[in-house]
Amino acid sequence: MNWNNVQLIFVREVRDQLRDRRTLFMVTVLPLLLYPALGIGMAQMRLVFSEQARTVAILGTDQLPEFCKACGENGAPSRVPPLLNAKQGRFLGRHFQSAATADRLKVVTDLDSTASGEVSKARGLFEHSAEIREMLRNRETVEKDGAEFKQINERLSRLLADAGVQVLVVVPEGFGKRLETVNRKLAAGVARSGDLPDAPRLVVLRNSADEKSRIAYRGTIEALAGWEQAVLRERLDRAKLPSQLATPIAAHTIEVAEESQIAAGIWSKLFPALLVMMAVTGAFYPAVDVGAGEKERGTMETLLICPASRPEIVMGKFLTVAAFSIVTALLNLLCMGVTGKYMLSSTLAVSGQIPAPGFLAVFWIVVLLIPLAALFSALSLAIATFARSSKEGQYYLTPLLMVTMGITFFCLSPGVEIQPLHSMLPIMGPTLLLKELLSSSGGASATVYLLPVLVTSFGYSLLALWWAVEQFSREDILFREAERFNPRLWLRHLLRDKEPAPSFAEAGVCFAMIMLLQFAAMPIMRNVVVAAGAENRGTVLVQLLVIQQLAIIATPAILMGVMLTSNPRRTLRLNLPSWTWVGIALVLALVLHPLTFELAATLEEWKFFPALPKGVQEQVALMSDPDRPLWFVLLAFSLAPAVCEEVAFRGFILSGFNRRNRVWLAIGLSSAAFGLMHMIPQQVFNAALLGLVLGLLAVRSNSLLPGILFHLTYNALLVGNARIAQSASKTFQDGPLSWLFDVSGGNVRYEWPTLIACGVIATVVLRKAVFQGDVDAPSPAGVEFADSQVAAKP
Repeated sequence: MNWNNVQLIFVREVRDQLRDRRTLFMVTVLPLLLYPALGIGMAQMRLVFSEQARTVAILGTDQLPEFCKACGENGAPSRVPPLLNAKQGRFLGRHFQSAATADRLKVVTDLDSTASGEVSKARGLFEHSAEIREMLRNRETVEKDGAEFKQINERLSRLLADAGVQVLVVVPEGFGKRLETVNRKLAAGVARSGDLPDAPRLVVLRNSADEKSRIAYRGTIEALAGWEQAVLRERLDRAKLPSQLATPIAAHTIEVAEESQIAAGIWSKLFPALLVMMAVTGAFYPAVDVGAGEKERGTMETLLICPASRPEIVMGKFLTVAAFSIVTALLNLLCMGVTGKYMLSSTLAVSGQIPAPGFLAVFWIVVLLIPLAALFSALSLAIATFARSSKEGQYYLTPLLMVTMGITFFCLSPGVEIQPLHSMLPIMGPTLLLKELLSSSGGASATVYLLPVLVTSFGYSLLALWWAVEQFSREDILFREAERFNPRLWLRHLLRDKEPAPSFAEAGVCFAMIMLLQFAAMPIMRNVVVAAGAENRGTVLVQLLVIQQLAIIATPAILMGVMLTSNPRRTLRLNLPSWTWVGIALVLALVLHPLTFELAATLEEWKFFPALPKGVQEQVALMSDPDRPLWFVLLAFSLAPAVCEEVAFRGFILSGFNRRNRVWLAIGLSSAAFGLMHMIPQQVFNAALLGLVLGLLAVRSNSLLPGILFHLTYNALLVGNARIAQSASKTFQDGPLSWLFDVSGGNVRYEWPTLIACGVIATVVLRKAVFQGDVDAPSPAGVEFADSQVAAKP
């Protein structure tokens, strides 16, 4: 690659972007204006918009101690602490942790004689006091969740809504009198077990489906809890007992966080999200302009005839997009940091100023911004090159932006922390790592993930850049014109003008259909298993696994192969292989099983993957259940997946991906799709690795049978391992097979001589399969189609 040409392309693209006033405004001016404007707007909104008071109605107010005329002894006023401030229509502020909470609750009682709007509207509710008390009594006696129970709830909810009341507190008859009686007996010291009347109980009605009711309920419960503590302290005081009895465990909270640690916690949540979003946004518009925009301006032809090669042109455009992505992210972070520091220092209850991120934090931000910007720039450039116009490019890039936002919000969840698996995932790895590095607690321990995050992130960026080069090297993509889509003509062409092999898009549609069907069937299968009962759950689960393989995985591939191709037999590779490939498949299954099994067990020991879901654990338990017939388990876990998954992924999907005779690309894509279909991280990893071998067997032998045999044998060995681990008999522990594997501890682990022998044999056989394929075997459908297309050209 000539870097002088790359530099020329880079300078050209940057100069074009800098001439665009909209680009300059979005990159430089907008961050300088946006975040201060947002800060000023938020400050103004706090002043203009305040939380409105919620209405709490109290039915039976005359039964509260402060209003009950016959509660005190010999007509004397009650000594129970009051709950309400009757003059202000509020709960007493001392019952709340924050007095502002009391101001946000408007209390309306049935003793009110004022004509305010709340009282006049709530009087309609007080007119139904007898009905409400009757319904509450009936509610305690009827069957819960029955028809009458639901009718009572609906009636109460309607009464609250019509009265404009968010919470209703019902005071039972004799509440204050019983409360005063208990206090008096406790003070006199004559109370014994059975002498005290039943504990009085308030009833609080709320509607949790209404946000206003939820807010009012939280405030009401806080007021009642504070009042309860006040009543308890008054009882202890009258009984001449220490007030500490009310709080036997008086926990005292000490805040040890320093201002720098508080700031680190804030920046660790704010900066990773902003970094990711600004990196993808900064790459979004420049990529559309240098890709699809070049086509619209008609300058693509001029660029292609220059001495620079296609990879050099792509590299220059990529560096331009990456530069704007980095600059946009850094400027937005700087402006957001300054504005956030000012706003947080003025709003948080801490002394002094919130310190800005230190040098080390800025260093980590820059280091992790580079792989993020490289990934987003390469992806955006590849997608924008595929688009016909700027408008179409924006449509294509919008899903990338949405997916990035979803991943970012997931990473910011408090319970999500970086783990070994997360460090290998795109976007998620850098985001979680930066979150840990900026926090006050996890910075030092998180540095162990720096190398895997950087290596994998740059690896994904190189793959995306290679895809962009591939897009730029195809004339049919660079110069394709917009076309009208007619569903009727397209469907007629699809069914009438069949081709020997499926297209790349048809293979992708088949994979998407399988994934969507699996997603739709999951709740149905779960409900069927739950309804089956504990005694039949295992049998039903095995039956559902077979049905899933046949209906969801094999059927779409077979139907699409029959309907969309002229030669389903070649598309699905339904050919008889040579005995050589049958033997290779069998040997590879036998020697690769111990290696992959030990690799998965080692990764599990390192806690590389999260714990298996409960449903998968049940499936593993079924394989090892000695009460289940072996043939039944092998049918569900070995035979059905071997046939159905090979028909779909090494038949239709692999043939479609291999349409242009890019064999290794087709094998890689089909193995990735095969892994993703399993959904569970452990299975995704293992299936993707084995998918490479299965794809190699299918392409080299041009037959589905070696892959089926490999798949069947490998899964059967898994079932056998589960049965052996469950039995753990002396035959395997002390017998002649003990040198092959160890069964102690309830798990099967292969010994190192077995692993070495399997590694050597696998290397030899795979080398033969890769470099010495059967050249006399019939050519795959994709190769045959490509050759026929070349031969048809004049």
